Amino acid sequence: MRLSDTMQRYVVHWGEMGSRWGMNRSVAQIHALLFLSEKPLNADEIAETLGIARSNISNGLKELLAWDLVHVTHVLGDRRDFFAAQQDSWEVIRAIMEGRKKREIDPTLATLRECAAQLQRDKDTPAAVRARIEEQLEFLETVTRWFESMKRMPRKTLLKMMKMGERIAKVLGE
Repeated sequence: MRLSDTMQRYVVHWGEMGSRWGMNRSVAQIHALLFLSEKPLNADEIAETLGIARSNISNGLKELLAWDLVHVTHVLGDRRDFFAAQQDSWEVIRAIMEGRKKREIDPTLATLRECAAQLQRDKDTPAAVRARIEEQLEFLETVTRWFESMKRMPRKTLLKMMKMGERIAKVLGE
């Protein structure tokens, strides 16, 4: 696959963004290439286009499959696996957000819940520290409930809400 200058810029930038999301830069570049590709690509095509070692491509594809950002497909008469990226931008961002929640927020929530339970028996922790832990737990539980409700909301409704922006706060009297 030949990449135009614009496509190269996109792939490089997506790699940089992926590293900020906790994803290896090469993995994010593989995703970007598959997202831009008009047809599914096999691992050799990906390696050749990006100039990345074939072993890194295999590991990266496994990670992208785990993130639910790509899927395997097959081509008639070819025994190799071909890979295609989710093309719906909403679903891509949802998958990234879900992955980050699973890897970052969920473990933090579990630890905060354990700390809150431990505070019931702990008499040495100062009241101000207790309050901080409990407030952080409450905040993350609220954010998690909000995220789960946003995921279930129809896209059309969510888009309307997003376009309304700060007008929602005004309606609520904030």
